[in-house]
Amino acid sequence: MVDNRYATALVIGSVLSLLATVYLSVAMGTQHWYQYHSQPASNDANNGSDLQTLRQDFEGEEGDERSYSIALIRLNGTLGLWWRCIQVPQESPWFKEPEEKNLQDTGLKQVEDPVMVTKCQAFTLPQQWESKYKSPGNINSGEDLLRTYLWKCQFLLPLISVGLVFLAALIGVCACLCRSITPTLFVGLLHLLAGLCSLATVCCFLTGIHLLHGLSEQPEGMDGSPGWSLFLALVSSPLQIMAAALFMWAARSHRQHYTRMTAYRVA
Repeated sequence: MVDNRYATALVIGSVLSLLATVYLSVAMGTQHWYQYHSQPASNDANNGSDLQTLRQDFEGEEGDERSYSIALIRLNGTLGLWWRCIQVPQESPWFKEPEEKNLQDTGLKQVEDPVMVTKCQAFTLPQQWESKYKSPGNINSGEDLLRTYLWKCQFLLPLISVGLVFLAALIGVCACLCRSITPTLFVGLLHLLAGLCSLATVCCFLTGIHLLHGLSEQPEGMDGSPGWSLFLALVSSPLQIMAAALFMWAARSHRQHYTRMTAYRVA
C-alpha cells in the first residue's frame, strides 16, 4: 500500500513530467529559438538580384553557414534547432518595386509596403553533423572544435532528454504493474538527467550563437534576441527537476517508513 502523501507526490510529479515533455517537444519543433530584427529587406538589398541571391543561398542544401547566416540577419530571420526562416515579400517574382496609389485628398503618392511572409528551410541531417570553421563558411580557416561540438550537442541533448523521460515512464508503468514504489527512485534520477540535458541544450545554443556573432561582422541596426521557443525549453528543465525531486522523495520516504514499520512489528 502507498500512503496518500506519496501517491499525491507521484501524481504531481507525473503531471510536471508530462508538461515538461510537451514544452520541450514543442520547442524542438519550432524555429523561434533566436530571432533577428533588422531593416526591411527592400532597404538592406540594392536590388532584386541581391535578394534572389540571398534566397538561393538560404534555401540551398549545400549552403554554408556564412551564407544562410547573412540571409537570417538581413531578412529578419528566426533560427531553431531544426529550422531556419526568413521574411520575404509575398509578391511574385521574388522582389519587385512597391506599388504606388494616389491619394484623392492631397494629390500625393503613397508607397505600399509589400506583404511579408515566412519562408522556412529545415536543416538536413548532414548539416546537423557538419563541422564549424573558425571563419564561418571558409573551409581553409580550420575547424572550430568548440562550435562544432556545441552545434552537435544542441541537436542531440533534447532528443536524449525526451528519450530519458519515455524510459522513466516505461519504468513507472512496470512499477505500477508490480505494485512497488522502489523503482520510482530510478524514475526520479532519469528525470533529473533529462532536466540537466534540457538546460544544457539552451546553454549550448546560446553559447554557439554568441561565438558565431563574435566571428562575423554585424550590420548596423541589427538586433537579435532569444525567442519564445528557447524560453519554452528553458521552462521544461525546472519542471523535470521538480518532478525528479518528487519521485525521489516519495521513493525514499516510503522506503524509510516501510523500514520503521517492519522494525516496529518485529519488536
